Amino acid sequence: MNCTASDTEELIRLYYEAFNAGDRPAMLRLLAPEVVHDINQGASVPGVEAFEKFLAHMDRCYAEQVEELVVMVDESGTRAAAEFYIRGEYLVTDEGLPEAAGQKYHLRVGAFFDIAEGRIARVTNYYNLQDWIAQVGG
Repeated sequence: MNCTASDTEELIRLYYEAFNAGDRPAMLRLLAPEVVHDINQGASVPGVEAFEKFLAHMDRCYAEQVEELVVMVDESGTRAAAEFYIRGEYLVTDEGLPEAAGQKYHLRVGAFFDIAEGRIARVTNYYNLQDWIAQVGG
């Protein structure tokens, strides 16, 4: 099943709506079984189960909301990008990062997607880690 550009835009918007609602099962349903998650300044990790573990880790350490979402889609509907701000609070110290003490942060984020058969097949996230470290006082 091919997606139109408008189908893909809706898919990406649903993904972030589910993120903001804290509805991780809804997010996971939008992913292809062999989704590849390119973690910011980290590894490329395949599979929905690995993505679910990543989300659980993030939810333990951070409380975040997406703001000012802009979604861009190519004509084929197979590739998309999103730009937004993430507003967050650092809850629990994440390994290798500064100590958490409820610090607030606000970051510009870019995300890139591949779409296959109506689902998200790749998610690549980018944000400026050094900016985040400066904001949390590291």
